[in-house]
Order: sequence, then structure tokens, then C-alpha cells
Amino acid sequence: MPVYLYLDLLKRSLTNTIFDSEPDIDDDEFRFTMLFAKHYVNSDAVSMIPLARFDNIQNCIADILRNGIRGDLIEAGVWRGGAAIFMRGTLKAYGVSDRLVWVADSFEGLPKPDPDRFPLEAKAQSGSVIQEAYHNFAVSVEEVRRNFAAYRLMDDQVAFLKGWFKDTLPTAPIRALSLIRLDGDFYESTRDGLNYLYNRLSIGGYVIIDDYGEDSWTYCRKAVDEFRSERQIEDPLIVVDSKCVYWQRTR
Repeated sequence: MPVYLYLDLLKRSLTNTIFDSEPDIDDDEFRFTMLFAKHYVNSDAVSMIPLARFDNIQNCIADILRNGIRGDLIEAGVWRGGAAIFMRGTLKAYGVSDRLVWVADSFEGLPKPDPDRFPLEAKAQSGSVIQEAYHNFAVSVEEVRRNFAAYRLMDDQVAFLKGWFKDTLPTAPIRALSLIRLDGDFYESTRDGLNYLYNRLSIGGYVIIDDYGEDSWTYCRKAVDEFRSERQIEDPLIVVDSKCVYWQRTR
């Protein structure tokens, strides 16, 4: 019971939902955007993902530990670090000392998509919502480290990978992974995460795709579907909410 109480408090603290309710991701797009900026971006929230996605992370880690699935955990695309902090907090709550949490991000915000190949993404990335309301999701590595430290979770089980995924992930000194959480927003970031990390995912491990259902502004779904088709992955996609999915690797 203490583990669950701690993790429940941690996720509600990270998401600024101790005293306030979270925005409804299925609300009217304009109203959601306004509430999203107020609740997450312009507050002390350390994560902008819904509580259901924290429950998903927690359940995946619990299953990994219960079944002894080998490997570290990684989030690629971390913003202020909330989900990665929760990963580290979950390991600590369960007394796990032999796994790392990898924190991968440019720490400079979103890249500029090619407007010819990815017109939806280029329009979204250069628009006023992402640039002005969301500040291009740019958060420095120093701020993320401070956020880990504020929760007493900045230690030698946390490793940072600073830079664009295409540059950092291929040579990252990661031997095995049990959980991959991809929140890179765009097609190329998602494909880079899958291309460079999936081979290191242990059988029984999990892949979480944060933006799979965000079809109005990203080609994330296309990146995932193409990768799964090319690799002949038949493991079912499981819905977390209307925007997020995951699957468990079985072969």
C-alpha cells in the first residue's frame, strides 16, 4: 500500500492535479489548447501527459519487474522530465537498484520538419500555438536535472542523452531495454526512436507511443505503422487513451 500511495501522489504532483483537474484531451480543440497551456505550460507542472498515461507507465513497469524482463527504461522526448521522473520514482519505490532511466531529448525544443515531406508537422511547429503558447516545448537539461533533484530522484540511476535522436540514440551505451516511451511528436523523431532502440528491447518489454492518435498535426501514426509493417510486428496495439497506444514485444 505505501508504494501505491507514493506513486499516486507523485503522478498527481507531477501533473499539477493535486488540487485541480486535468484538461480533457477529447475536448473541443480550441478550449483544450487554452486549458492545456494554463494547466501545464504556465504552471509548475513537470509533465503534460494525462494521468491515464502515468497509470500505463506504472502498470508496464510493474509487469516488467514481476516477470523479470531484462533492461533499462528510456523516455525519448521528456519536456520538463515528468514521465522520466515517474519512471525513476517507480523503480525507487520498488527498491530496484540495477536499472537505469535514460532521459533523451534535444533540450532545445522540437526540430523543424521538412515542409515538403511533412507539411502538417511543419505548419504546426512554426505556428503560434507551439511557438508562442508552448514555447516550442524547449526546456534546458539543467531545468530537467533540477526537477529530478526536487523529487530527490537525481542519482546514478539516471542518465541523460542530450541532442537530436538521430545523433544520440545510435551510439547510446544501452545494452538492453525493458521499456521504451517515445514522445518525440513528429515522424522522424518517432522513426529514429524505433529504428535505434527497438533492437535493444527485451522480449516481454513494452513500447509506448505518446502521439499515435494526434493525426491533425503529426505523422506519428504513419511512422509507427510503417515500422511495424517493415518489421512484421503483429503484437496488438493497445489503447491507453484516444492519442496514446502501446504494445508488448513477444518476438
